[in-house]
Amino acid sequence: MGAHEMQPDPARDDDGSAAPEGIVVGVDGSDHGQCALVWAAREAERRRRPLHIVTAYSVPIFAASGLDGGYATVDDSVIREGAEAILKQAMAKVSGYDIDVDASVENGDASGVLLEMSETAELLVFGTRGRGGFVGRLLGSVSSALPAHAKCPTVTVPLICADRLGETTEDKHIKAEQAKSGHQPVENVVVVGVDGSEQARVAVLEAATQAERLGAPLRVICAVPQYSGSLAWVPAPMDRDALFADIRVQLDAGSAWLQSHFPKLAIETKLVDGSPVEVLVEASRHVELIVVGTRGRGGFAGMLLGSTSDGILHHAKGPVLVVPDREDKRLADRASFGPMLGAA
Repeated sequence: MGAHEMQPDPARDDDGSAAPEGIVVGVDGSDHGQCALVWAAREAERRRRPLHIVTAYSVPIFAASGLDGGYATVDDSVIREGAEAILKQAMAKVSGYDIDVDASVENGDASGVLLEMSETAELLVFGTRGRGGFVGRLLGSVSSALPAHAKCPTVTVPLICADRLGETTEDKHIKAEQAKSGHQPVENVVVVGVDGSEQARVAVLEAATQAERLGAPLRVICAVPQYSGSLAWVPAPMDRDALFADIRVQLDAGSAWLQSHFPKLAIETKLVDGSPVEVLVEASRHVELIVVGTRGRGGFAGMLLGSTSDGILHHAKGPVLVVPDREDKRLADRASFGPMLGAA
């Protein structure tokens, strides 16, 4: 069965509200958008969820030359026809996947359009550094704006991983980077970054679910930077051995808690000395997926989440899943498994 019209999904969430409406992917005709499209189609097939392909555009307005001081607009129908051609091409590209799929052209700022869709979507997917052509700035700045504000998890797919998705690109910068790094095998592993905050625990739960979908082990990484701004005033060198020992106890307790909710999942934890951004960006070269949370509050290892997740998004060499802060019933029993940040 190939791609066909998306059918309504009657599924409901535990609270009785309508379940999220599948996976939304933003395209703009660029190579970056093509990579995001392929990743999203594969994920829709894995999750057995419908895929919605969207492109957005705004009609540009130019100041008219001459003395009249007026304004001139570009014909909306011309731009819309171009956007529809991009969607037709995208629909053809995913026709071989066993998924329900539809597509739409939206008039408006791309960030605003996708942000609104995030309120009902299960997942938003988009590429990085889109061309920003006549269909507007769908990608590029959108990949920075959406993860921080979206209501659902988001996945950014960088063009550098085109080869692992079976795609090609003529982007000279990407081709040079691919040639420099050479072919690197990708482990079927999901990596999640943690910092001891509640937001990180939410990300860990999503990462574990994704690892199960991929039939992959989960690697939980806590990277401890040498110093953070909040510790700069400390007059004596910090006892890093004691700090690492304390974090290790919390990581082990967190691992036991996670295993209780995912008893069949292979879970490993790694405590490393280094910058969270550098550690996770390097890991992104070799694994299927990196997972981070948003709005972390520092935790026991400096600010992994928040501004640091932006750094990971800008430099990652593979797909990055960003999980928004939200309530989860499974967080309630974490304290019963041992020490955790902020516990008495």
